[in-house]
Formats: sequence, structure tokens, C-alpha cells
Amino acid sequence: MKKHLIAFIMLFVAWQLPQQAQAQKKGDPLYTAPLGVQAYTFRKSFPNGVEATLDTIASLGFTELEGGAPRGMTGEEYRKLCEARGISIPGIGSGYDQLVKDPQAVADNAKALGAKFVMCAWIPHKRAEFNLENAQKAVADFNAAGKVLKENGLTFCYHVHGYEFQPYGKGTLMNYIIENTNPEYVSFEMDIMWTHFGGGDPVKLLKKYGDRWKLLHVKDLKKGTPKDLTGGTGPENDAILGQGEVDIVGILKEANKIGIKHMFIEDESPNPMLQVPQSIAYLKSLKY
Repeated sequence: MKKHLIAFIMLFVAWQLPQQAQAQKKGDPLYTAPLGVQAYTFRKSFPNGVEATLDTIASLGFTELEGGAPRGMTGEEYRKLCEARGISIPGIGSGYDQLVKDPQAVADNAKALGAKFVMCAWIPHKRAEFNLENAQKAVADFNAAGKVLKENGLTFCYHVHGYEFQPYGKGTLMNYIIENTNPEYVSFEMDIMWTHFGGGDPVKLLKKYGDRWKLLHVKDLKKGTPKDLTGGTGPENDAILGQGEVDIVGILKEANKIGIKHMFIEDESPNPMLQVPQSIAYLKSLKY
């Protein structure tokens, strides 16, 4: 009888532990990365005052900023202004031509800002006609530039913009770019809205390519927005997070599994100061 009782207790405990762990997990925050923002969100504010704009960014609770120094300011100067407000700059952007012509200059700029990542958000091509030749050139250019950046202690990321989902073979040209770039030199930043807009499935892509994804742009698309392969739509179609048609919850869960450490809210709408606080509140409300 005593043996049966002990066995029952052990089974009961074994059943309870996963139940308790699951209950605890369900109450954990879903958004666990530092609160970050893409500088383009405040594109209209920076020209009216860099320090005032950084004050606003800090007051919203952001501690990470993606973007380079404004015109007329050195990387060192800008970095000091950010650090004084508790803001770090994990990543910056670079134009494609600059990256190809002088990757060392790009690396030097990134290091001056204290960045660890450099992203490129556009591959030159004819509108809505991104093709294999464009993709092949980008693969070669990204591998070459990414090598230089790695030698400087930096990680290069191509930022998905939606036009790359032109059909190719059994997949798309996005698949081609990921699978033909050297993982040692080239990683990726998923803009979840543009990925969705171009017909890609953010969750499936995160699962398929795992740690090739290093960064995330967190944004949403207004429900019912017509989608195409141009990589562009009106700014009025940028929705408050959670109010659009992008699967924010599913994406964040998969991003957490992969271990993506830097996620940036990007709001291209005409009213970021109206939308961004609501997007932040939404992210903070999410639980497992």
C-alpha cells in the first residue's frame, strides 16, 4: 500500500510540474527585447531639433535606436547625445551604393556610433520587376561587403522589403538570396510588415532560416490594404501594432525562440506621436 501511495505521489508531482511551468509561461511578457525604435519613425522631428527629438524618444521609454547620425553631426557627437539619455545604437543603415563602393567607410561610421549591425534596406532594381539578375548581383555584393564588415567586428543584415518575393524555382528570390549568401558574412533583418506585404509568411520564414535573422522591424499593416511586389504602399497604411493584419503574436513567439535580441518599432504613418505610444502599450500588454 505504501509503495502504491509513493508511486501515486510521484506521478502526481510529475504531472503538476509541467502544468505549473505552463501556467507560469502563460503569464510571462511576450515582448522581452529592449524597447527599440527605427529613427525613420521621427523623420519629421529630427530636422526641427536633434536633442529635443532624442528627449522625446527617451521619454517614450526607448533605450535602443536604429539609425545613423543626422546631417551636420559626427557619429561620436551623436553617440554622446544618445548615451546621455540612456539610448544605445545597436544598428545603423547604409545605402546599397555606399556599401558596395566603400564598405570600410560604412564600418568606420558604424563603429563611431557604437553599432554592431549594419543593415541595407533596398537593392536597386526596376519598380515591381525585381529579377534573378538583381538578386545575383546583390548576393555577390552582400558577400563582399559583409566580409569587410565582419573583419571590423560588425554584422551585415539585409532588410527585407517585400519586392523580393517574386517567384523563382520552387520558392522565391528571397529564398534565393538567403540560401546563396554566405552565412558567415550575411544575416537578415525582417521587416514584418513589408514581408507580409510582399506575400511572405514571417512566421514560416523565421522558422525556416532560424538564426540567419538577427534583427526585426516591428510594424503593422492596415487591414484590407492591397498588396503587391513593389515594396511600397502609402504611409496611411501603417497601422498601430495589433490593429492591423500582421500576426504580431506569432512572429514575436518565433523571434523569441530564435533569440533575436534587437527589435525596432518603425512607424511610417503621418502621425507617429499618436500611433507609437499605442503600439508600445500593445507590446507591453502581450503575455504568453
